[in-house]
Amino acid sequence: MVAVRGVLFDVDDTLFDYSGSDEAGLLAHLDAEGLLERFSEPSAAVALWREVTRAEYARYTAGEITFAEHRRARVRRFLARLGQPGADDLSDEEAGAWFAGYTAHRDAARRALDGAAAVLTEFAPRYRLGVVSNSSLSHQRKKLAAIGLLAYFGDALVCSVEHGEAKPAPGIFLAGCALLGLEPHEVAYVGNDHAIDAVGARDAGLRAYWLDRGNTGWGGTRQGAPAEGVRVIRSLPELPAALAG
Repeated sequence: MVAVRGVLFDVDDTLFDYSGSDEAGLLAHLDAEGLLERFSEPSAAVALWREVTRAEYARYTAGEITFAEHRRARVRRFLARLGQPGADDLSDEEAGAWFAGYTAHRDAARRALDGAAAVLTEFAPRYRLGVVSNSSLSHQRKKLAAIGLLAYFGDALVCSVEHGEAKPAPGIFLAGCALLGLEPHEVAYVGNDHAIDAVGARDAGLRAYWLDRGNTGWGGTRQGAPAEGVRVIRSLPELPAALAG
């Protein structure tokens, strides 16, 4: 078997603690908006937000709406489910402003996931490293810089907004391989979502590693055994041995 020469990573809930910052940001924003008290408990607010997020994100990855539209749709749908008057009729500017308030609180709580920096430090001399993400380049660059991980990747980032298609489409994975100057079978892909990351990478010809931390509310929620050809790790510190094996 040809040795792995490069590793591509997902960002959210793979390198970056999206779930933790998402929860903290949402609750802080709802409290600031006077909406948190309308939920029986904070976990109910988080559960509704993530249900809405998964639905609208699926529409984005299917190509039905743009990345910016999916954000505004999340706001309208969440507020409508909450019974907020006029939620469905929010203008793009109003929905965008509400989402910006949430992201300001979310970004204040951002951090790298445990083990991310250590694994990247170990990999840097041994592998070509890159990122393939369903987001925008500017957003992910700022995020990775804020948590101290951007320098590991240089310019080897491919994001769906600029690329024009989202994971699990094969093309975005292949674009990541091209940035590394490697063939797909020489590249491992690591991500927390079974279908979008692992199966998508496998189908594009990469070696797929599913980072299955359990039910995070964003990814890693699939029940049962992983798909054929998908390797499973439970934490980032397991990745070096998994690649070596």
